[in-house]
Amino acid sequence: MKKSLLALVALSAFTSTAHSQSNVTLYGIADSGITYTNNQNGHSAWQATSGNVQGARFGLLGMEDLGGGNQAVFRLENGFNIESGALGQGGRMFGRQAYVGFANSTYGTFTMGRQYNPMQDFVAPLAVAGSLSLTQYGLHPLDNDNINNTYRTNNTVKYTSPNLAGFQAGALYGFSNSTNFADNRSWSIGASYAHGPLQVAAAYVRLSNPALNTTGAIASDNYYSPAYLKSATSVQMWGAGANYAIGHATFGLLYTGSLFGNTTGSLFQGTANGSLRFNNYEGGFRYAFTPALNFALGETYTQVSQNSESGHYLQTSVGMQYFLSKRTDLYANLVYQTTSNNLHAWIQGVGSASSTTAQVVGIVGMRHRF
Repeated sequence: MKKSLLALVALSAFTSTAHSQSNVTLYGIADSGITYTNNQNGHSAWQATSGNVQGARFGLLGMEDLGGGNQAVFRLENGFNIESGALGQGGRMFGRQAYVGFANSTYGTFTMGRQYNPMQDFVAPLAVAGSLSLTQYGLHPLDNDNINNTYRTNNTVKYTSPNLAGFQAGALYGFSNSTNFADNRSWSIGASYAHGPLQVAAAYVRLSNPALNTTGAIASDNYYSPAYLKSATSVQMWGAGANYAIGHATFGLLYTGSLFGNTTGSLFQGTANGSLRFNNYEGGFRYAFTPALNFALGETYTQVSQNSESGHYLQTSVGMQYFLSKRTDLYANLVYQTTSNNLHAWIQGVGSASSTTAQVVGIVGMRHRF
């Protein structure tokens, strides 16, 4: 009887301790704005737009202490359109992120599921539009480097190292989930370093026969839509950047590139097939006038080439952000893009290209975090 009572007391104490060392957090972002575009297929447009600074979302983030410095971790993150309530990322319930794994402060974190790759983890935050003062419209044409998260990677195993004196590295592999191991798979690596006012990062991503189906690493229903990008049989993306803070100002430089191999169709008139290459060069400036009022300016030059054709996009992005509180802010952006050769201007995030070589976007909006 005494043994049973002692066992019950011990079990109760263990359950109570385990419960106190576990937690689940509900979080989210609501972001809505009014966007004006001077030319979409030859017509101007006023639109209510969702997820301009950050994609609208809600999520669950959990942790359980397993003892010995080990934790079980998980995240389930939904994306949605705040203007219509529709699910994002191809209609997935948890299309932004869905993973489970282990974390250890000494050895790092290992997770499995639908996740971001190292380009998105390490390089994207250094883009000037990674600043909350600029919306997605300040990113690179066609999101050719996936900085704007056009796709996530399914069926992944991912390792992220602990932060060692400012240095952190990561690697990801996405399985094809097919008997043909090489079809629709992905791998990527990256690293970052932060010390005082300096931040630097670099990453490389490789996709093999992406978007062949909805079950592989790169799902066809959550990928690029233009045929000249979606049809590529191999894709490589790479990038490196640095930010340096001086007082209230932050200066940034970023280079990203991408190669879409063996594409069908083209951005250029008269070119049917061939590998399509992008090089994005970006300079950024951010300034905090006060803790509540921030400013950002970005200048991006994008070279694009296919076979004997080539051209460029030149884009200027300006943004202001005002915090009403720690969780609620207002923002305003103006973006102007021009192109060369026979390229039609097409600012990232706009529904369709301009009918000319120039396009202008203006936006005001509100973001709330909970």
